[in-house]
Amino acid sequence: MTDQEKPAVEQKVKNALGQIRPYLQQDGGDVEYVDMTAEGVVIVRLTGHCGSCPHAMATLKQGIESALKKVIPEVKAVEKI
Repeated sequence: MTDQEKPAVEQKVKNALGQIRPYLQQDGGDVEYVDMTAEGVVIVRLTGHCGSCPHAMATLKQGIESALKKVIPEVKAVEKI
């Protein structure tokens, strides 16, 4: 991904996270966009119950990552900080 493409892809990621957010909030959690690497790795912060939940990695990989990768081909992975 080029530097010129990054802002458009980041906006797509933020929009997609906005679609996912209500499902996390139902369980007392949330997700915040932090950054995206040139390699297509999206960095997020899980907050609320999602930050300390024992199922956080499953939520991250099977929920958030799979949803983003379906709609944004530039996304290669999602990691949390």
